[in-house]
Amino acid sequence: MRLAFLGTPEFAVVSLAAIVAAGFEVACVYSQPPAPRGRGKKLSPSPVQAFAEAHALPVRTPASMRDPDEIAAFAALELDAAVVVAFGQILPAAVIDAPRLGSFNLHASLLPRWRGAAPIQRAIMAGDTVTGVGVMRLTEGLDEGPTLAVERLRIGALDTAGTVHDRLAELGARLLIRTLPRIADGAAVETPQPAEGVTYARKIRPRETRIDWRKPATEVDCRIRGLSPAPGAWFEARSERGPVRIKALLSRVEEGDGAPGEVLDDRLLIACGTGAVRLLAAQREGRGAQQLDEFVRGFRVEEILA
Repeated sequence: MRLAFLGTPEFAVVSLAAIVAAGFEVACVYSQPPAPRGRGKKLSPSPVQAFAEAHALPVRTPASMRDPDEIAAFAALELDAAVVVAFGQILPAAVIDAPRLGSFNLHASLLPRWRGAAPIQRAIMAGDTVTGVGVMRLTEGLDEGPTLAVERLRIGALDTAGTVHDRLAELGARLLIRTLPRIADGAAVETPQPAEGVTYARKIRPRETRIDWRKPATEVDCRIRGLSPAPGAWFEARSERGPVRIKALLSRVEEGDGAPGEVLDDRLLIACGTGAVRLLAAQREGRGAQQLDEFVRGFRVEEILA
């Protein structure tokens, strides 16, 4: 198969690497334009662009795939199929329909649940215990196309968006490699998504990241794990060294009773609206992430600030 690959973040790199290793012909890789990254905000290529360039693959980074010149260049590739994994742009019909067999998207949820931009984070934040990845035919609607293959993954009590991301990236890459030959042979069965159970995974908004300790412990725990490692759920606390902002990176629900936000012991057990959560990993402002034992060594959270 002669393919184009469209993707941007680390999640997509795993699939591109698998496609290259499997021997598919990659006519061109598309990714979002270089953007400011890191502490210095230096203009840097996306992870997918960096991988493609390291493997001598042709790369294009258009600001918009709706540009007529980009549409013409895409059509001129004479593709069998296009593979889209977290590209970051909504593609027009002229691009979607240009390959001989069509365009196909790897999406990190069990569609139609969690269509959209942040499916992994939203699944954990909602308390889902199962998620997955699916290969679907790309259409103009947002993640609405029929599915061709699905793999499920259990979300554990100590999973974060980061751990689920990594497992789904590997699971999705293997699923793609199994599904692409079936698409080429005409053996892949397309199943329309059900009309029931549709939810949307909107982008994480900054105001969602501050922890509200008045919520039940189960909800606080899901928010902490769903936003870890980035952007990170956070709170402000008073310590012996003054006010400090802390990111909560891992937690578990435990028994505990107190006013919401009350620190119940010296090992980061914090009362919620009902129940309590214990922070198992956290990060102080200006410091690296630390596990519980390291975090509490020489540092005490005296009070959580409203």
